[in-house]
Amino acid sequence: MELDLAFIWAGLIAFAVLTYVVLDGFDLGIGILFPFGRSESDRDLMMNSVAPVWDGNETWLILGGGGLFAVFPLAYALIMPALYIPIIVMLLALVFRGVSFEYRWRTKRWKPVWDYAFFGGSVIAALCQGIVLGALVQGITVEGRSFAGGPYDWATPFAFVTGVSVVVGYALLGACWIILKTEGGLQAQMRHYAWRLGIATLVLTGVVSILTPLQHKEYFERWFNLPGSLWTMIVPLLLLVLIWLFFTGLKARKDLQPFLAALGFFVAGFVGIGISFYPMMVPPSVTIWQAAAPESSLAFALVGAVILVPIILAYTAYSYWVFRGKLDPSKGYH
Repeated sequence: MELDLAFIWAGLIAFAVLTYVVLDGFDLGIGILFPFGRSESDRDLMMNSVAPVWDGNETWLILGGGGLFAVFPLAYALIMPALYIPIIVMLLALVFRGVSFEYRWRTKRWKPVWDYAFFGGSVIAALCQGIVLGALVQGITVEGRSFAGGPYDWATPFAFVTGVSVVVGYALLGACWIILKTEGGLQAQMRHYAWRLGIATLVLTGVVSILTPLQHKEYFERWFNLPGSLWTMIVPLLLLVLIWLFFTGLKARKDLQPFLAALGFFVAGFVGIGISFYPMMVPPSVTIWQAAAPESSLAFALVGAVILVPIILAYTAYSYWVFRGKLDPSKGYH
């Protein structure tokens, strides 16, 4: 049986993007919640909770973007000019945020500046990621094999609502991560925040979910026409289970269950987006197979991916294993 290499690569890139969202989401969420730490020691503890793993989390963003460039060059050539501004702003925000990890521990005079850089970089990066997602969902104007829209086509109410949803959702992940990694007053504070952020995330997710099928008739047909809607009903049913697990876990003061359920919200949302998109690589007109590189290039790149992806998964899992458990406030990563 002949392998559908384009489909396999689409799955690999989707996996890389989802893994990035799952891992770096709570990382960015810590930055979004950073100013709400009630003391300097609480803020230090929040940053230390992700200091050993934050840079490894962003490996998946590089894998997703690099993979898109290598194996779906047409998609890359269409998406970049359409979304150049939010993507560049996102990358600059991630740079400022990454620098703040190191610099705020090395200075006293400028420490507030790097605190703001950590917070601002996290908020802007999360917002831009949501805007990029929203802009992709609403579609990119294509004529032939070229982008035919304007530089600000992405700046729509739907894209900004999606951006705000991602910011709030990442803040929820950050709060749940702090619940998992700390004890005492900071954990109690974040448990309180998690209730409110959970409700806000679900409301915003509901708004985006209602608006998404209205962006293109193809989306609407995939979600609401039989027999396909029998499969798409799995997503809201899964979400209901996750909602129950999330709030019962918070109420029972469990540490791990709310975090896993919150991650599940993002996985369910990602599956929903996949249902809307498939088989498009650049909605609404460019399919996975139209955007793919030649078969020989896909096969060559797949050999490297088969070797590298398990290695990346292994060292990521190992780093989380090494730094597992609760943080000791008397000790720090730096």
